[in-house]
Amino acid sequence: MYIFYKRTLPCLLALANLQAQQVTVIDSNVLSAIRAEAAQKHPASLAAAERLAASSSDILATRLWDDPTIRFGYRGARESRQRSEGDVNFGIEIPIPKPGLYAANLSKSEALNRAQKNSLLATRISSASDASTLAIELGLSQEILTLLNGELKWLKEMEVNANQMALNPTATSIDAIRISAEIAKFSVEITSAENNRDALASQLNLALSRPLKATLPSYRLPTKTPPVPPAASEIARIPYANPQFEAMREMTSASQADIRIADRERLPQLAISIDNTAYFSRSDHRETSVGVMMSIPWFNNRSNDAKVQSAERTHKANNAELEALRLDLSRQVAVAAAEAANASAQARAYAGEIREKAIQANESIQASWISSKAPLTDLLETRRLLFSVDLEQRRQIALQLAAMEKLNLLVPSKSIP
Repeated sequence: MYIFYKRTLPCLLALANLQAQQVTVIDSNVLSAIRAEAAQKHPASLAAAERLAASSSDILATRLWDDPTIRFGYRGARESRQRSEGDVNFGIEIPIPKPGLYAANLSKSEALNRAQKNSLLATRISSASDASTLAIELGLSQEILTLLNGELKWLKEMEVNANQMALNPTATSIDAIRISAEIAKFSVEITSAENNRDALASQLNLALSRPLKATLPSYRLPTKTPPVPPAASEIARIPYANPQFEAMREMTSASQADIRIADRERLPQLAISIDNTAYFSRSDHRETSVGVMMSIPWFNNRSNDAKVQSAERTHKANNAELEALRLDLSRQVAVAAAEAANASAQARAYAGEIREKAIQANESIQASWISSKAPLTDLLETRRLLFSVDLEQRRQIALQLAAMEKLNLLVPSKSIP
């Protein structure tokens, strides 16, 4: 058994390291999986789900009939009077529902329930967007680290060339020293980039409700950017696709039901009253009376009217806030669409002619430097230019993906389970 573990344990560790280092390109399928996991596991989503369950119970809790009232009493009087009128008095009072009040309360509860459904969806989409944005940032950090390691490898190759060139009796070792300084600089930058990558990985694990140090794939950004939808079409979808807007619209419907509730509550309250008198000791029934009771609400007309006016003004305020939210969402959609389109155009430009020219300049100066026809400063300058072009192209892809995530947050294309 010991030999078995001794032989298989290194293999298992190697397999685990291989899985930890697997490269995953951030495409639509990867982002969808991250969104779904974050949406289901985030505590904010669980809290919103409980609020939705509570609002569903509120619908069932809507009452049509108020509780009836039972009265019971004993008559203390002369025996002759008790004999003629009875000594026990009991009755029941049943309130009659006010017309339209139950329907208004039910309509309000249902509107609040629909608002909670959309709030749950908005919370899930927000949690999903946070996680997917962190995955994009993590992918960019890994791309930066890859570029820095590539530059460090190139500098070490140039250091070998500089050392060989320094063997020439007419040459100096200043280039080798300068390249050594550049190597030390990039080594520090690589350490900083690794720390930043590890911090983003921890944040993504937290967003996915995983352990802080859980193993994540080595994310990479795609080489091409996804298409950007027109801003006008996305703005037109806001009233039907944005869950925050739909939740606010349902809250406006609930405030409209409040107007109806306030109007119905100022009606008189009717109740049926049934009273019975009996002689308790002989179970002798004496009389039964049936009556109708009615409250007199007109003494509180001023208060009732004020309540109706308050509900009406609240409804108008909610309508105005709904329109303000639509305008704000439209502005955010326009900005996100413009950012995505600009980043996509710049990513294509940096990956095309700009990069080709930078490569040609670097290769030409490198050949001239090796033949001692160009100074090291020119070589390092052209290499920095190529590095900045590659880095900016990666950043623009990340910016475009982040802008697309913002669009998906504002006008999601489909519901998150």
